Parts: sequence; structure tokens; C-alpha cells
Amino acid sequence: MQAGFAFLEAGSVRSKNTTNILLKNILDVCIGAISYWAVGYAFAFGTPSNLFIGHGHFFLEGIEGSQYAHWFFHFVFAATASTIVSGAMAERTEFSAYLVYCAVLTGVVYPVAAHWAWDPKGWLFTGAGTGLTYQDFAGSGVVHIVGGIAALAGASVVGPRIGRFQHGKPVQISGHTVPLAALGAFILFFGFLAFNGGSQGAISNPGDGVIVALAITNTVISGSSAGLIAMVIKRVGLLGDLHWSLLTTLNGALTGMVAICAGCNNVYPWAACIIGVVAGVAYCGWSQLILKVMKVDDPLDAVAVHFGGGFWGVIAVPIFATEGGIITSGGSVMAFKGLGWNILGAVAIAVWTGVITTTMFGFLRLAGVLRVEPEIEEKGLDIPKHGEPAYPQESYGHGWVVEAPEDNLPKCRAKGINESPPGYNQGDPSNMLAMTHPASMAIPRPSVVTGPPPTELVYDNEGYLPEPVHNTRL
Repeated sequence: MQAGFAFLEAGSVRSKNTTNILLKNILDVCIGAISYWAVGYAFAFGTPSNLFIGHGHFFLEGIEGSQYAHWFFHFVFAATASTIVSGAMAERTEFSAYLVYCAVLTGVVYPVAAHWAWDPKGWLFTGAGTGLTYQDFAGSGVVHIVGGIAALAGASVVGPRIGRFQHGKPVQISGHTVPLAALGAFILFFGFLAFNGGSQGAISNPGDGVIVALAITNTVISGSSAGLIAMVIKRVGLLGDLHWSLLTTLNGALTGMVAICAGCNNVYPWAACIIGVVAGVAYCGWSQLILKVMKVDDPLDAVAVHFGGGFWGVIAVPIFATEGGIITSGGSVMAFKGLGWNILGAVAIAVWTGVITTTMFGFLRLAGVLRVEPEIEEKGLDIPKHGEPAYPQESYGHGWVVEAPEDNLPKCRAKGINESPPGYNQGDPSNMLAMTHPASMAIPRPSVVTGPPPTELVYDNEGYLPEPVHNTRL
């Protein structure tokens, strides 16, 4: 999952911020692992515990050997919730602020929500005496609502990127490589198969294999139908233009996979298709609402994908469940109560996440450590913050002169001459490269902000061939 998010986010930002976003994805793992090991797992599944939180097994002390696999699986969930936020706040957030909210999200916010929904003593799991239980098999609410609401809070508090809105209207700021974003989405598609299928937690017990297979099948169907419907909505002009959009299709498919997380083990494939169709519509609607109505700058549409898809997924389970669902039970009273309990759970998780993360981002903003300076934002974070541009200019160019092929002949700098060495045959195929590629060339140096780049000589390697009679070979 982290590899998919890394490529998706890197392709969706401008080239000047690529190193920054990739490092953040690596730190999702590093910080998330330490935070979830130290306190996160204890808050989520530690014993003793109460309805609200666990308070045992800090630093994994005293856990049984079989629980290490459980820790690993839920650590991945925690890191996923955290990385959702990095995409929504990309290109203008201070790196130090990211370190803080990554630790808080994986160590406190996600674990408490996981305890409510998945621990045997959590209030959503037990039903608080109602005889109901919260249905969320693979985290539409616990993972994706948490990540989506935290992303909404962060993007709102940090504010939009410079130039994203002009006179109240959104201005397109495109990422630098659509192919990389597409690669990330494809990796995520496969990651979701393990994300959802693996939530069964075992495959050796009778019936485990059937549940895992059903979860994977439903994930594929829901994601595919959501991607198709989002693409069609874009094509018919409901989103403002008439294009067959790759990025809209990818985000629609991801939304469908997010939505099916909650019920992938407990709905029929036909229901998964319906859930996916609604998820594709939900993505398009939430994307427009967040950008054009709320004026929130979310470079990856993370809020629309994860909160929009996650909230619908939590609602869909009690409607389409194979046993006890509203449709399959003929509209029983308990089925409608189950729907109400799931909605209550989704709202509670959203409120918990929103209050904590908005407060945290607010304090970071008041402290002046949430957003980078305008000059750094315009020039890019890679060089001033990390000293490692993703695409360094010095790695480009071949050292040959396009305008004057004769200058490509081997030079003898010691004698100060520019002539062919003895036995040099200009028509020899082995020397054709030297005749067609220059020893120095004018490379347009990109402007650091905007506008056409000035043309000037920025790469000059006079005497590219250091030896007097060293011919270039093909």
C-alpha cells in the first residue's frame, strides 16, 4: 500500500516537490511503526481496557506470540490512514509539522477508533447494550474515514497552494507525471486485495478461504464499477468538460475499493457492483463539493476518495449484508437498527478524528510551523528542505554541440588544436555519434516560478574527450 501511495502522490505533485512527498511516505512507515509499537497498539487492543480505550501492552510488553502478526497488520492500517493526509496537504506543509501529525495519527487517533470498532470491549463493537454491533470488516470507517477527515482538517487549516484559487475560482495545478500516478494506482489496486482479503486474519480455519476469496472478488468488482461510472460522468460533462479522464477513472476505482472495505466479506457480488457504482458517483460529488463549494485545496482528491468512499461503505453494509441486511431480511427492524448503529459509528469516528486533528493543526499553525514560506513554496521544497532534487539538472545533457557537428571531433587540448587525429575517418560508423551529438549545447534553464525559460548556455564541456586520439565509439 505504501509503495502505491508513494507513486500516486509523487506523480500528482509538481516535480519540485517530489523528493519531499516521497520522504513523507517513507516516514509514514518509520514513524508509524515506532508510534504504533510504543502506544498505538496498547490504545487499540491492549488489556485491560474499557469501552473507550485500551491501556495495556505498551511497547508490546506481555503480548502473546500470536499477537505479533496482529500488530503488524494493524500497523499497516495505521500507516495507511496517515499517508492519506500527506497527499491532501502536499506542496506547502512544513516537514516538521508532518512528523508531529504522523505520530499523533498513528499513535492516538487511529488506535482509539480501532478500539471502538474492533476490540471486543469497544463500545461500537459491543453495541453498548443494544444488541447491535458495528460492521466494518476492513476499515471503510476506521481507516478511511479517519484518514479522510484528518486530510480535510489538515488541508483546511494549512490553506490552499499559492495560485490554486483566483477570484474565488479554482485554477488547475497539474502534477508532473501522470504515468507515475497511474503506476501508483495500479499498485494500490493490488494492495487493496491484500488489505481486504487479509482482514480475515487467517486462512487455515474452515471457511476462511471462502471469505478471503469473496472479499477479493467483491473488491475487484466494486473498484471496477466505480472506475467506469466515474469515467462516464466525466465524459458526459457533469464535471465541467467532456474528456475521457485517466485520473478521474483511477480515483473512482480507488473510491470503489475504499467503499467495499466495510462489507467485502458480507455482500454478494451483485451488491458489490451497486456499491461501486454509488461510490463512483460519490467520488465525483465530493470532489466538486470540496473544491468548488468548500474551497479546499486537495491535490490528490484524498478527502473525496477516502471520506466519501468510506462513509458510503459503512452505510452500505447493513443495507446489502448477506445475512440480516435490509434487502436480504425484507426490511426487518433489526436491520434498520443496524444501519442506524453503523451511521452513528461513522459519525462518531469522524467527530473524534476531526476534533483531535483540527486542534492539532491549529496549534501547529499558531506556532508558525505548519506552512512553509511563500518563496520556498513557489520554488519547491526539494532543494531548500532536503537538498536532493528528484530531477537534478546536472544529470541531464550529453556534452555535445548540436549547432556545429565539426566541433565534435576529438580535441587535443595540450596542443590547443581542433583537428582530426591521424587515421581518423569522419565517415566511419564508429565516429557517427561524435558527428551528431555536441560537445556543448545551450539548454533552456527552467524558471523557478513561472514564465518562459530563458535560453542561455548552462552546460559547457569544452574538450569533452580528454585524450588526444580517443575516438567516441557507438
